[in-house]
Amino acid sequence: MTDIALKAGKAPRVRRGALTHGRGLAGLVLVGVVVAAGLLAPLLTPYTPQQQIPGANLLGASGGHPFGTDEVNRDVFTRVLHGVRVDLAVCLLAVPFGALLGGLAGLLAGRSGIADVFTQRAFDVVLAFPPVILGIAVTAVLGPGVLPVVCVVIAAEVPLFGRLVRTATLKVRELPYVDAAETMGASRTWVLRKHVVPNILDAVIVQLALSASVAVFIVSAMNFIGIGVRPPAPSLGGVLADAMGQLGSNNLYAVGPLLVIVVLVLGFQLIAQALLASRRGGAR
Repeated sequence: MTDIALKAGKAPRVRRGALTHGRGLAGLVLVGVVVAAGLLAPLLTPYTPQQQIPGANLLGASGGHPFGTDEVNRDVFTRVLHGVRVDLAVCLLAVPFGALLGGLAGLLAGRSGIADVFTQRAFDVVLAFPPVILGIAVTAVLGPGVLPVVCVVIAAEVPLFGRLVRTATLKVRELPYVDAAETMGASRTWVLRKHVVPNILDAVIVQLALSASVAVFIVSAMNFIGIGVRPPAPSLGGVLADAMGQLGSNNLYAVGPLLVIVVLVLGFQLIAQALLASRRGGAR
């Protein structure tokens, strides 16, 4: 009976092939290209993000300036590449940390009635505020910069992962093989480690990809309205905001950062769709 219970408790794993063809591969390539461009920024451009180039005021696209130059003679392509670094660093730090906090809260809520009520009400409060409004409130307390952006992304992710893990935990607790394991003397920690966590891992991985795309939007929006990364440090949203008043002089000024944002969001969405389709196929 123990062997049967253990086999039944193994959740279908996300197939490795999900990212080797179709949408998964396309998404991985899109995200990989942007990440590689950000990491290799010093090698891909001869300029620095704050370098002012003599006589290069609002130039159009050319071989030396693929996205043209801005109103203070800086190369837009260079600022976009370095902005990718900043935005991805925030996303890669905040999304996993938010997932960890939300997952722990969800596991606790799934095992304790009192904790469940408390966490659900806390999630309701956070979800009542759109991320940008929450960002304005956090910035009013902490001041503008990278820290409030990280805090807002974490706050936005915690309820999503918390409710996902809570729902999965409650579902797994009702399965026959979990009851059998507890009847045979298995501890709650053992049940969580052997049955609950393996069953929710795939769903968490899918949500990580979805949350990464949402985080790109949040980070870009906060930088766009000026409550995130402070100028002259580059960010995708900040470069896009600077471009709004110069569209008549250099239309690619806005296209560059906007294109990178779209590619990142699309890439993460394609990865999530491929993982979700693989998970559903594995479940069958």
